[in-house]
Amino acid sequence: MKMLKRILVLIVIVCSYSVNAQTVDEIISNYFENTGGVENWEKIEGMKLWITANAQGMEISIEQVILKNGKTSSTIKFQGREIKQGVFDGEVLWSTNFMTGKAEKSDEETVNMVKNQLSEFPDPFLNYKEKGFTAELMDTETVDGAETFKIKLTTTPNIIEGKEVPNITYYFFDKENFVPIQVHKEIMDGPGKGMTSEQKMSDYQEAGGVYMPYSMTEGVKDQPGQSLTIEKIEINPTIDDSEFAFPEEVPEEN
Repeated sequence: MKMLKRILVLIVIVCSYSVNAQTVDEIISNYFENTGGVENWEKIEGMKLWITANAQGMEISIEQVILKNGKTSSTIKFQGREIKQGVFDGEVLWSTNFMTGKAEKSDEETVNMVKNQLSEFPDPFLNYKEKGFTAELMDTETVDGAETFKIKLTTTPNIIEGKEVPNITYYFFDKENFVPIQVHKEIMDGPGKGMTSEQKMSDYQEAGGVYMPYSMTEGVKDQPGQSLTIEKIEINPTIDDSEFAFPEEVPEEN
């Protein structure tokens, strides 16, 4: 009798998992169908974004480049200055020190985290199973008055302080349009360790045959966030490799 109960419990678990997985894949399938189709997403080899950020009443312009080959850069423009941050050529990750104006290389753990992040380009849900990721429908929640599906996406683990740490992100898909309108992720290192980062997205517009959010708010959950407006997105831009190269210092002449 006990054996029969165990078998019945196992059947219920297996059936529940199958329905859950199918539901997750339906949501993801609807997402890509509503944002241009998988074929158009797979054609994306790179993006260049022109972004305006509002920080304490001051507007800051940012040009960001993300390429499928694993290269990325962000150029911040304000007060007549151009400062490069998070520049990665596939091997070396570097940023400009705001105080000294000099380029500084990042440590190995930070490099690996950026590599993991770039491996999700152009969208973490695109062919997610082939990438070795897993997606799970957690629940339904209301976000700013909209009913959403909460999906847990587990991607490649990060190495933080020498230890392997799960890389988990929660996406909240609007039930009506099947697009993410909020993203939560636990901060695993730095001053905000233990807090939850929050990103809210809206104003989906077409760019190169796919639809992406053009308005975002980024920050920490339950705290005021920073608003970002994407002015323009160029799909598959032509970017010279020199844009990602670490600037070697020229020795001063005696």
